[in-house]
Amino acid sequence: MKHSMKEWLIAVRPWSFPASAMPVLVTLMYLYWAGNETMNWLAGVWALVNIVIFHAAGNTWSDYYDYKRGVDTAETAGAMTLTTGMFRPEEIKRLSIVLLVVALVGGVGLMLLTSWSLLWYGLGGALCVLLYPYLKYRALGDLVIGIAYAWLPCWGTSLVFTGQMQSVTLLLAIPLGCITVAILHCNNTRDVRTDGNAHIRTIAMNLGHKRASALYQFYMISPFVCVVACVVAGLFPYLSLLSLVALPNAWKNATLMRQSSYKDVSSITRLDERTAQLQLLFSLLLSVSFVIAAHLS
Repeated sequence: MKHSMKEWLIAVRPWSFPASAMPVLVTLMYLYWAGNETMNWLAGVWALVNIVIFHAAGNTWSDYYDYKRGVDTAETAGAMTLTTGMFRPEEIKRLSIVLLVVALVGGVGLMLLTSWSLLWYGLGGALCVLLYPYLKYRALGDLVIGIAYAWLPCWGTSLVFTGQMQSVTLLLAIPLGCITVAILHCNNTRDVRTDGNAHIRTIAMNLGHKRASALYQFYMISPFVCVVACVVAGLFPYLSLLSLVALPNAWKNATLMRQSSYKDVSSITRLDERTAQLQLLFSLLLSVSFVIAAHLS
């Protein structure tokens, strides 16, 4: 079956890429502001591209297993590349394997360019991709996403960019990780019924709709609280408060979740995409603030 480029792009879900790419970008800009003596820009850009490929592999791998397990059906909102017959399961599986191999080869090249310590970050990322479906069905998906698309990218980026792991990048992983995990969490909150029919467990199911809604709202507000706290503590430049421009978007997302209920999730049908857009806006504002602050200091 032949597919257009547009269909292949739909298959990898590019709208979700800010979840993985933005932590790398923000870390690079933060370290630039911090004035590290060694800054390997080639390695930094390489890391940015490579994690997006890893993310695409993870998206397709998850879609394949969700379809085979019966988690994604014609009634499920979200990715519909398999449920609509656009792709055959074997095609998505092959695509995922090819993407993962490309990402691993790219990771090896980056490791040879920078540090052998990167091997552990790469293995951690690969394991997150491969084990994600199994762990997701056992209410551990949120944890895996936080590790794969927040903590590992921030740590790994600091390693390849400066030659050593900067522990301060953990501070960046907190606000960025909250928004990234929120993408999955609102998806799972929306899909509680269909996930229950597939006999899997998610944190949203364990919490119940009301508490799951409260957790999402926490994810929306806490990144801004974290930035303000870091500015007050002198860990971020005052210009980082520019990221507060994204607060109304976060508030709108939180309101949409608050308006939903177990019986009516129509208001959060596309909330995962809106949350990814928030990650993009929040991260770009934070990155720009670091760059401006670096030139003003």
